[in-house]
Amino acid sequence: MSRPQEAVVNRMDSAAKRDTIIAEIGTRIVDCVTTRRHKLSNTEITHQSFVIVEAKLSCGTVGYGEASTLGGPRWSEESVEAIKANIDTYLAPILVGQPALAFEANGLRMKKAVNRNTSARAAIEGALYDATGKALDLPATAFLGGPVRDRTEVLWALASGDADQEIEEARGKLAAREHRRFKIKLGFHSPADDMARLRKIMSAMPEGTEMVVDVNQGWSESTAIRYLPELAELGVALIEQPLQPGQLAATARIAARSAIPIMIDEAAFSNPELVQNANVAAGSVYSLKLVKSGGLQEMKRAAGIASAFGMELYGGCLLESGIGAAAHMAVFSTLPQLEWGCEHFGPRILKNDLISSGLVFKDFQIHMPTGPGLGICVNHDALNDATRKA
Repeated sequence: MSRPQEAVVNRMDSAAKRDTIIAEIGTRIVDCVTTRRHKLSNTEITHQSFVIVEAKLSCGTVGYGEASTLGGPRWSEESVEAIKANIDTYLAPILVGQPALAFEANGLRMKKAVNRNTSARAAIEGALYDATGKALDLPATAFLGGPVRDRTEVLWALASGDADQEIEEARGKLAAREHRRFKIKLGFHSPADDMARLRKIMSAMPEGTEMVVDVNQGWSESTAIRYLPELAELGVALIEQPLQPGQLAATARIAARSAIPIMIDEAAFSNPELVQNANVAAGSVYSLKLVKSGGLQEMKRAAGIASAFGMELYGGCLLESGIGAAAHMAVFSTLPQLEWGCEHFGPRILKNDLISSGLVFKDFQIHMPTGPGLGICVNHDALNDATRKA
């Protein structure tokens, strides 16, 4: 038994079990202004909305979790308004009175109470890991097998659509030693214009700068076939989700003829969907996200499934604040492999993050939080200022 597991067992006396009963689960919607416009193929945002979950235990300890969306129910079917309603109405009532340490049983209760609603379930689970860790003075990673890394490379997304602004932004990140790998969003201009913008940005970067492109489902198979050679000639390292979900055969044909690895994102939310994509070789990299898996445990299972099929792992994000990013980091730090690092730049694109400490961005890497629970300190002033009024 590992030392973190021994610590859990030693601390779980009857008093501790009584003190870690779920007493309350509260929610609020927050709207955070971003530092610049962030564009995708199907929407653009100037603020990012979250549902913040506050889980209170019988001992009085409070943990925080977060559900993230992009511009309403566009990226997935969930919106912050629906997430809050479903947590308040269907999920919170079935969890109050249950032991917070029963992570598997509570996950099953939530799956039985709601279909999909993955972001809602992930937010609650994050809050329970945070609260339970704080109550037992243990990091959340202790419940996930223990950490194998304390930092990982973190990339920055260029998504304003203005090549000159994006070049200036990337150069600033390089000079500050914050980011040296970048993801460029495509799919919101014509393919020809996107390629001209991409070429301009890449030609302005230092030699060896790694570039990932994210089409966000914006291309057809024929468009992808047409531009694959140009992407390869430019030296693009990875192509994310070129086609819409469900086009398994077409995506597999693209992957088979591409010299650049294809990353699966929106095409695989559930583990069965991940298996379907892996079986037809639709991609060789998988983007891990709590909003897809529906919780910390399920995201770790997804990582295991992807790895078993020979796929490499990428730590994806949905512009989470420091609360959501810390929950991801808790899982990422325990994975045997995380070949592509992560893209949890979300806390840096918000004008005011929702945490005051816990995540450190330094020397092109994000350092995993330390301390009990998710290892973060919530900025209550920022949280209250951003809370949406009824």
